[in-house]
Amino acid sequence: MRKILVVGAGKSTSYLIDYFLEKAVPENLHLTIGDINPDAMPSEIKDHEACTVIHLDIFEDEERKKVIQESDIVVSMLPARMHMQVAEDCIAFGKHLVTASYVSEEIKTLDDQAKEKGLVFMNEIGLDPGIDHMSAMQVIDRIRDKGGKMILFESFTGGLVAPESDNNLWNYKFTWNPRNVVVAGQGGAAKFIQEGTYKYIPYNKLFRRTEFFEIEGYGRFEGYANRDSLNYREAYGLQDVLTLYRGTMRRVGFSRAWDIFVQLGMTDDSYTIENSEGMSYRDFVNLFLPYSPTDSVELKLRHYLKIAQDDIKWLKLQELNLFDSQKTIPLINATPAHILQFILEDSWSLDEEDKDMIVMYHKFGYELDGKQYQIDANTVVKGESRTHTAMAKTVGLPVAIAALAILNKKITTPGVQIPIQKEVYGPILEELKNYGVVFKEYDVTYKGYNPESVYDK
Repeated sequence: MRKILVVGAGKSTSYLIDYFLEKAVPENLHLTIGDINPDAMPSEIKDHEACTVIHLDIFEDEERKKVIQESDIVVSMLPARMHMQVAEDCIAFGKHLVTASYVSEEIKTLDDQAKEKGLVFMNEIGLDPGIDHMSAMQVIDRIRDKGGKMILFESFTGGLVAPESDNNLWNYKFTWNPRNVVVAGQGGAAKFIQEGTYKYIPYNKLFRRTEFFEIEGYGRFEGYANRDSLNYREAYGLQDVLTLYRGTMRRVGFSRAWDIFVQLGMTDDSYTIENSEGMSYRDFVNLFLPYSPTDSVELKLRHYLKIAQDDIKWLKLQELNLFDSQKTIPLINATPAHILQFILEDSWSLDEEDKDMIVMYHKFGYELDGKQYQIDANTVVKGESRTHTAMAKTVGLPVAIAALAILNKKITTPGVQIPIQKEVYGPILEELKNYGVVFKEYDVTYKGYNPESVYDK
């Protein structure tokens, strides 16, 4: 019996757990799920003969070390900041490790030890990062195999609401960690390369500088720049590329309205509001507006930000009940960002019957035999329910597929890594097709050229 330990059983683990349990008999697997709140697990998982659900506090050293030592491979679905204790135990006990999180500087320090022990420490194997790396490298490698030279790469990903559940003016609901949405883009200027020139967008301008694109069958979307598009220049081998831009995707109009919160200061997470508990939504908005003995909060805000009464942005603010004097905030000494998150969750949480949607879009520009070409690729994945979301599918399935591939010695290159090698991305992308994660590719006219396809579909 081969033992898989999953540490942390949050929103993104529904498909991951299902995958392991489906494979339990044919692959001779036993799954142990360790979570701080095991009672929240559905009974069909807790009662499954191939599964054991245990209480696990990763800060309890003895308990953590024991379950890791008893496993053959560890999948950590904990928040990124908590991976290190698990990773150090995996080194100590000679266990492979898989996470969906970005490679931290701490985890990087374990690379030599992982290689010495022949251990695969696979990171960034979820959605973004994860499927974005694998789908991009598959096309980039194919272009290079044909003798092409990459000159442009753009990539956007969005966790959105499916069209049939899209029933608010923002065309958005939370499908992932709401806090990450509220503080997105903070911590420095967004940086990327465009036509050979470094470009920088400060946070206070980020949501006014958007790109637009069409996804066949799903309409128009916009994208704003991620904080650092240059992180993967070396990993992807794109040191000489003229344009490198990675971003987050939303429906058109979202960013322009979100910019209101940025300009007011509501996304600030650097200080606390002492009297936040019991404050009304209306009073919270008023904190950020000039004093007036006569004007209402609504009028002050419209004048302050020059928003017309019939502007869709104004209607979007009203839809969030921001000017309600009866709705109150229960948070003690909260930051503006925490309060804004609470207000948004009131309106943007998925209802029981709601479905989410993942959209990913890549643009590849390259030169071949003196001519320039473009390939566009995209995938759209819809969720099935509030628990089996598209986000959980696209984060959890690649993690699970990679873990089983490592157990089966199909992925063997040791060390701390991300999924950019053919050994990794080839079989994982192929298996993801069975679950509806399929990329469509299009030849696109690039700078006046309309060539025959130079890659194999």
